[in-house]
Amino acid sequence: MAQIGNAIKVRGFPRFLRDPVKLTALLYLREALLSERYEDCAGYITVAKEFGAQVFEIRNLLEDARRVPRG
Repeated sequence: MAQIGNAIKVRGFPRFLRDPVKLTALLYLREALLSERYEDCAGYITVAKEFGAQVFEIRNLLEDARRVPRG
């Protein structure tokens, strides 16, 4: 297996590494937005950023919480 940046190449197909903490924080942010618990959102955004979430990933959820993060 060859590692390329943030992806691992397996049998000719790149598989991107995923950070489970970042993905979990983004999913919790999504659930908080859908259930209108806005006071919890700042904490989830902070954790997601600490573990590598990009601005566009957070912005996509804030624009439309029905989107599913791919972390």
